[in-house]
Amino acid sequence: MPAYSEEEIIAGCRKKNRAIQEHLYKTYYSMFLKVCARYAKSMQDAEQLLNDGFLKIFTQIDGFKNAGSFPGWMQRIMVNTCLDYLRGSALKEEMVMHMKSIPAEESNISVGNEAIENIEFRELVKIIQLLPAMTRTVFNLYVFDGYNHKEISEQLSISEGTSHWHVHQARTTLQKKIIKSEQQKVTYEAKRI
Repeated sequence: MPAYSEEEIIAGCRKKNRAIQEHLYKTYYSMFLKVCARYAKSMQDAEQLLNDGFLKIFTQIDGFKNAGSFPGWMQRIMVNTCLDYLRGSALKEEMVMHMKSIPAEESNISVGNEAIENIEFRELVKIIQLLPAMTRTVFNLYVFDGYNHKEISEQLSISEGTSHWHVHQARTTLQKKIIKSEQQKVTYEAKRI
């Protein structure tokens, strides 16, 4: 597959050149699948979000005005595609129901750097996908996509305090699951010996 410059890719996509669109898709497939997987409930949903996001990129390419990075512009579209998906009425109801069912509790769990370094991305994504939809969304926006709590509260129509709570809840849950995963690995390795 020939290598194209960013300018050639943008120009080719504007002309709806299928070969260049395919090149762009293949080039950014795994990067953007990881973004979508963090928001989706399953890898099947993530792949659908990825395809929806690329469709938006191809149809909205004229909206890129060469201000900022092209990959950054595309990632913003992917994140917004995921947010649109999460704003669906069924998931919105799930988010509200989950918020009402969780007791407020503080936890002082800490995970060593070794545990975090040892966990593979796929394992981390699986754990993130187990988080309730709103908690998963806020956590992704804050930790991976660099939004601040004010921006998150505006995007999701929640208070900044609620945004803080979701990040804390996600971290606590993830820490517990990472510790459990590490303990299971140690137990498995001990049984193998």
